[in-house]
Amino acid sequence: MECRSECGACCTAPSISSPIPGMPQGKPAGVPCVQLLPDMRCAIFASPERPAVCAGFLPEASVCGQSRADALRIIGWLESETLAVVSA
Repeated sequence: MECRSECGACCTAPSISSPIPGMPQGKPAGVPCVQLLPDMRCAIFASPERPAVCAGFLPEASVCGQSRADALRIIGWLESETLAVVSA
């Protein structure tokens, strides 16, 4: 599966704890990454500055759903479930 154009859900929904250029403390869940361009592409996609967690994320139907709204909902749910497990 390839990334859906104008989606960027994976750059918005999850928290990222590693530094991102322009966001040295990472980013909280639900906040768009500062590297997310207006067309929802990553400005540092091919850069070595791109966090490993971002580079390791691959699109798949079970996470991306059928639309950006699906992806935001699914990734947001995964984020909350991960936090619940870590907190337990």
